[in-house]
Amino acid sequence: MSLIVAGRFTTFPAAEDAAQTLFDNGFPGEDVTLFFVNPRGQHARHPLDEHAAAPPTISSAPPPTHHRHHRAVTIGAVAGAVIGVAVFTAFSASMPVVVIAAGVGAYLGLVVGKMVQARSGPHEHHDVVHHEMRNSGVLVAVHVSPENQMNAARILREAGGADIERATGHWQRGKWADFDPRQTPVPLTELNQQQA
Repeated sequence: MSLIVAGRFTTFPAAEDAAQTLFDNGFPGEDVTLFFVNPRGQHARHPLDEHAAAPPTISSAPPPTHHRHHRAVTIGAVAGAVIGVAVFTAFSASMPVVVIAAGVGAYLGLVVGKMVQARSGPHEHHDVVHHEMRNSGVLVAVHVSPENQMNAARILREAGGADIERATGHWQRGKWADFDPRQTPVPLTELNQQQA
């Protein structure tokens, strides 16, 4: 695990200036990176994003709520198709019209099923949003050693960085490889104590 110090900036130019100051003070390019962090609640908004952002688990089965949502969509599509066929069969329509009616009914049922899924989905996602504590902005992260971490933190603070934090993580190919925006940042308390 690597020791990392990071600070949040409101603009890319401010973050780039901070990175240049780090370079001017002897930090090599492969130890400094900057990237944008989305606003709270916009991490893993799509179900596929959640699986991509979440650490791998031992079980590959989706959570039970996903089964329930897929079942609602499927039941809606099947019910719509059956109703579409029943209505047009009652009017003695030709076979192509009945097939088209089944397709339209299935589509409408699918839409209704998706609406049911959307209504129940936000309550579960809402819990995730409340737990996110990281502010949006451009993050400048520095791979540091115990000896130079306070120097990096001071440079970030003097360059206008906010929310100066310390973390441990995997630093690979010049980047914070396992950064998770949903993790609560750990403030670098020593820096705040020096300023007091």
